[in-house]
Amino acid sequence: MLRSIIALFFALQVALLADLSDVDAKELIKLQSKNIPVIDIRTPREWKDTGIIPKSHKIMFFDEKGNYNIKEFITKLTKVVKDKNQPFILVCRTANRTKTVGNFLSKQMGYKNVKELKGGIVYGWIKEGKQTIK
Repeated sequence: MLRSIIALFFALQVALLADLSDVDAKELIKLQSKNIPVIDIRTPREWKDTGIIPKSHKIMFFDEKGNYNIKEFITKLTKVVKDKNQPFILVCRTANRTKTVGNFLSKQMGYKNVKELKGGIVYGWIKEGKQTIK
């Protein structure tokens, strides 16, 4: 019984994340050249520590304690992402938060073209030899 519940849980997680697609660094650069915005959802301390992908928009979702303000985040996001059909790319440290936020945006808020940087800025960008700016 417990195995069935666990299997169902993982199946639901996969289904919930189905609308969120990932891109690698090369694809991010290509999409960014087509004016697809990159939204870095990390904290100010993280931006300072590693820098950001050039031309990224810094819009924090979770603060250092894991708290969030959805209204404030959506207000800032809608200044960059003008409608829910517009594609955009989320970036965090290792792609854990982008999965959560991307799922929320696509499933709860109705955004249709949410993408994330596979591996986040650490494994998907910096480890690939790409530069950041501070």
